[in-house]
Amino acid sequence: MMRIKTLRTRFALWTTALLLGILSVFGRFVYVNLSLNLHTSIDDSLSLSAVQTSANLNVENGRILPPEPITPEENGFQAFSERGLTLIVLDQNGNILQAAGHYQSAPAPIDRTQTDGSFTALHIAGDDDSIRVYSLPVLDNEQLVGWVQAMQSLSGVQDTLDHLLLALLLGGGTLSILAGFGGYFLAARALAPMDDITRTAAHISCVDLSARLDIPDTGDEVSRLAGTFNDMLTRLENGFKRERQFTADASHELRTPLAAMQTILSVMREGERPIIEYRAALDDLAEETDRLRGLVEDLLRLARGEGGQVHHPEPLDLSTLLIDIADSLRPLADSKGLVLTCDLPPTLPFSGDIDSLIRLFVNLLDNAIKYTERGGVTLSARREGKTLRIEVADTGIGIPPDHLPHIFERFYRVESARSSGGAGLGLAIARQIAQAHSGDIEVRSTCGAETTFTVILSE
Repeated sequence: MMRIKTLRTRFALWTTALLLGILSVFGRFVYVNLSLNLHTSIDDSLSLSAVQTSANLNVENGRILPPEPITPEENGFQAFSERGLTLIVLDQNGNILQAAGHYQSAPAPIDRTQTDGSFTALHIAGDDDSIRVYSLPVLDNEQLVGWVQAMQSLSGVQDTLDHLLLALLLGGGTLSILAGFGGYFLAARALAPMDDITRTAAHISCVDLSARLDIPDTGDEVSRLAGTFNDMLTRLENGFKRERQFTADASHELRTPLAAMQTILSVMREGERPIIEYRAALDDLAEETDRLRGLVEDLLRLARGEGGQVHHPEPLDLSTLLIDIADSLRPLADSKGLVLTCDLPPTLPFSGDIDSLIRLFVNLLDNAIKYTERGGVTLSARREGKTLRIEVADTGIGIPPDHLPHIFERFYRVESARSSGGAGLGLAIARQIAQAHSGDIEVRSTCGAETTFTVILSE
């Protein structure tokens, strides 16, 4: 049963069944067509023989004259009988006047109301043959004076049809079986790469995803499947590498505040301390706890993909939202002596998740202020068709070119920014939010001069 379930076996069975069906239809067509032609040929021969015989009869005074004795060489009936025909001439009372052939003593029943030639079938007792009979009325001045009957056995026709049927059955069966074996062989050759795919997939695990299919690129379906499978393995391998790196980075980031908290607690438990030191320790613990809580929330948000989902989309005025965000962060910019400028249109209608968009732009503005020591930060926006482009530009420290392709990766931080205490998750979450709104984030930067983040949102 397992062998029957394989594709190559099913393909062979389908091929066999299809060819058998086609040959059955074709064989039936040939059989029926030949049978019709043979029976038509016999009917034509019988009718022609009866007409020729009728034309040679001597009819006088409303009756058929008995034939004069003639030699066998002059007997026209003998020629017909040599061809397997039986000819019988009957008078108007049904008496045999002249006959020749195998069935000359067994004329067919006569329908006296019949004025035209007609075909009937005759079965003689003790004989399995079916006899085809053509009865032709003989008329004299439109008066019935007798009949001419031409007969021929259908055994020859039936023998021919039986041989044809046997040949069709044997030939069709043999060809179908050969087609089945051929289909199995061809399917096995065509599906051989599938076995390679199965074996490769069976050896793949999360520990080793380096296996690839070595199948020539022939351009057929199997080759394209193998290429797609290799591409999928590459994506899986890269994904597992990112997840392993994510796990390692998350462990490291979580270990840092926990280690700091453990150190603070260990120091404070060594002996009595002044109250001011206990307060300072509690402040440090609160700071590390806030950092740990924020890190855990960001990790959970990324793990659940919350940043990439629009939970509560609703119509909003993005200009008003951006102005409110800028106003909330303006004191932070003022404390560093920076100028926070907004260049926004009066209205900018959009539909999205307000909480997610706030998190996105707060993150970008906060980073811009954090990494800018002098100059200012500019927040601008414009509409281009159905697309909104919001830019956050600063005059800060910039980002080195070799770091630009990686700044949206989880836990990735530029070396010069590691002292800021961030976990490297903010930009990853920001891009997730932008992509959830059918958009993305682009960045361009000049190291030591400026950085511009462009958020692209689509309606």
